[in-house]
Amino acid sequence: MPAPHPVPHAIAGMITRLNDPHYARWAAQIRRTGGCRQPIHLRGRVDHIDRATGELLHRYSTRHEPDGVLRVPCKTRRAARCPACAEVYRADTYHLIRAGLAGGKGVPESVTAHPCLFVTLTAPSFGIVHARREKNGKVLPCHARRDAETCPHGRVMSCTKRHGTEDACLGEPLCPDCYDYAGSVLFNALASQLWRYFTDALRRRVAKLGGLTLRELRGRLTIAFAKVAEYQRRGVVHFHAVIRLDGPDGPASPPPAWASADVLADAVRHAASAVSVPVPAVEGEPARVLRWGEQLDIRPITMGGELTDQAVAGYIAKYATKTAECVGTLDRRLSPLDDLTVLPIREHARRLIAECFRLGALDGLADLRLTAWAHMLGFRGHFSTRSRHYSTTLGNIRSARERFVHTEEVTSGRLPLFDEDTVLVIAEWEYAGKGLAPGDALLAAALTGTALPAWPMDGGGDA
Repeated sequence: MPAPHPVPHAIAGMITRLNDPHYARWAAQIRRTGGCRQPIHLRGRVDHIDRATGELLHRYSTRHEPDGVLRVPCKTRRAARCPACAEVYRADTYHLIRAGLAGGKGVPESVTAHPCLFVTLTAPSFGIVHARREKNGKVLPCHARRDAETCPHGRVMSCTKRHGTEDACLGEPLCPDCYDYAGSVLFNALASQLWRYFTDALRRRVAKLGGLTLRELRGRLTIAFAKVAEYQRRGVVHFHAVIRLDGPDGPASPPPAWASADVLADAVRHAASAVSVPVPAVEGEPARVLRWGEQLDIRPITMGGELTDQAVAGYIAKYATKTAECVGTLDRRLSPLDDLTVLPIREHARRLIAECFRLGALDGLADLRLTAWAHMLGFRGHFSTRSRHYSTTLGNIRSARERFVHTEEVTSGRLPLFDEDTVLVIAEWEYAGKGLAPGDALLAAALTGTALPAWPMDGGGDA
């Protein structure tokens, strides 16, 4: 017997929820999650007890909530999983990045006078891929070659098409059999290490240009940065970074006069070309030396010029919520036991995932954990990172928002006002599931004005 169509099932669930006597409270919970697609369900209670007498002053329990649970946002950063929570993460990242450029959030406005660059570090080529090329607003042929060679697999290495922005072939190799899938996967796996080597070489170069040792540099200058990883359509990551020069006390102190934007740019170019990560030969795989790609973009950040603080913060924040979906892979872990031929993914992504499984089975590459991160095409680093002295932290931004919400609830009378020095707060929580039933998902989208989830929708703990 075929499975029932999800739409009638969702409508029936929606009607049931609307007729629930606790609907108003359920709707209030949904609004407070901001439209989260997969809210976490918690079961438990919170007691406020007088420290001196042991008297119970106030108790909150989920026993009186709809379905006996409290729904809270999942707080994922991945837009592919939950657009609502990812938007909160994007906004927080935007304010974090912009504070390091324009001041605010505990960073003095004088930081705008510090030399600051927007740097893009790319991956090397692993083979010719289809690309959209433009010049002066005109779309150019992909790879037009009059004397194009024929590869060993019989394919002419030329493409005269003018690709649109949504062409499915963008990022795919002209000849998949010639493409270096192993190199692409290994670069993703070691990109974070290559970045670490880059920052070390950057500090050494700045110290040399200033006539200082590394130890002397630490007492006179601080190099602060914030970066984000972005997947290119061909399946490799590249990094966008904000790099700033400060004095020894961070953004509160100016850098030495000799530490200019030109000095920083020189150091970036040197470090990008100087660092590499060796990969030893293992079980039939040749030895490699991985480096950054030849394309290196270095641009100064200004308050009112071509590249403003707002533009840079918005650009980095946008990519902080992305994953590898632009390559055509899946946003979930995969196993070598999965049948890749039946998964709804692009052939290029399928080959990259298969290469992760193949290389991950080799003893000499086990430390790279390629099998566990096959769905990310080998990349296992943090998408968004910053140095200690760049600006505030995401934790501080979230804490400020929580204090604001708590103050608002106390002022409106929804929470009692207690003296934290005299009242003991005891909380007991347990996980009770996540997600929304199809009907609840439809109602949640209507209540919060968020996009409808794709069918079929995941059933949650409310089903």
